[in-house]
Amino acid sequence: VQLQASGGGLVSAGGSLRLSCANSRRTSSNNAMGWFRQAPGKEREFVAAINWRGADTVYADSVKGRFTISRDNAKNTVYLQMNSLAPEDTAVYYCASALSSSTSTNASGYRYWGQGTLVTVSS
Repeated sequence: VQLQASGGGLVSAGGSLRLSCANSRRTSSNNAMGWFRQAPGKEREFVAAINWRGADTVYADSVKGRFTISRDNAKNTVYLQMNSLAPEDTAVYYCASALSSSTSTNASGYRYWGQGTLVTVSS
């Protein structure tokens, strides 16, 4: 499994970005997918996850109502739409493929990780 995250960049507070995570392996469609982030000097934290069907999603309280996770299994791609961005959202964002088809908020529930994409939100 090879995960390629993209879509990061510099945006002003209140702006939006959409991250994408492309998976090179077809078998990924049976796995839940998640997004995590790591800000400078902080530990990696859970952001959002989606089950393999795309019907079940879970979000960290800090992003609920602002971020939306979705997936297109035909394209082996997971997305993270981020709206109303704030400086505290600045971090490297990682996508990950879960060990199972169900969502998990714990990093230990994920087997494969992408390389990360940097999101910087200016005030």
